[in-house]
Amino acid sequence: MEEEQRRMKRVSDSQVEQSYLLMPRHINGGGRLFGGQLVAWIDEVAGIVGKRHAESDVVTACFDNLIFKAGAYLNDTVVVRGHLTYVGNTSMEVRVDTYREALDGTRTMINRAYVVMVAVDEKGKARPVPGLLTEGESARAEWEAAKKRNEYRRLRRKEGF
Repeated sequence: MEEEQRRMKRVSDSQVEQSYLLMPRHINGGGRLFGGQLVAWIDEVAGIVGKRHAESDVVTACFDNLIFKAGAYLNDTVVVRGHLTYVGNTSMEVRVDTYREALDGTRTMINRAYVVMVAVDEKGKARPVPGLLTEGESARAEWEAAKKRNEYRRLRRKEGF
């Protein structure tokens, strides 16, 4: 029997950009964007990226490298952008960058996170995902860095983390 060739998709097929206006409900006691709110937005964007690529439901397997670089404040516009950096058989690594956007449209990065999503079928079992076309030098470099992060996550799991 002839093996079916894996379907491939582009990074641009699943990328997501969401914008939010910071309201009092998003602010912590220190007057900045509440980190938990940002984590929820990151998870939401990563989930949409994963669903678009896998064309199925996804679950969050891992948050990796969640780095807060700067704060955001009441009435700021926050932009959350996600795109795939790597896919395995059933899992996908999503890079999510968050920016504070000024009135003139300039953006300052406030956070970067890597989120691993796993495609699941209707019974919640992991299912295969399409491959990822890495077009351009930047995408290939991200793929190589993501492979290293994936190996590190495997090692950590083996160690019991």
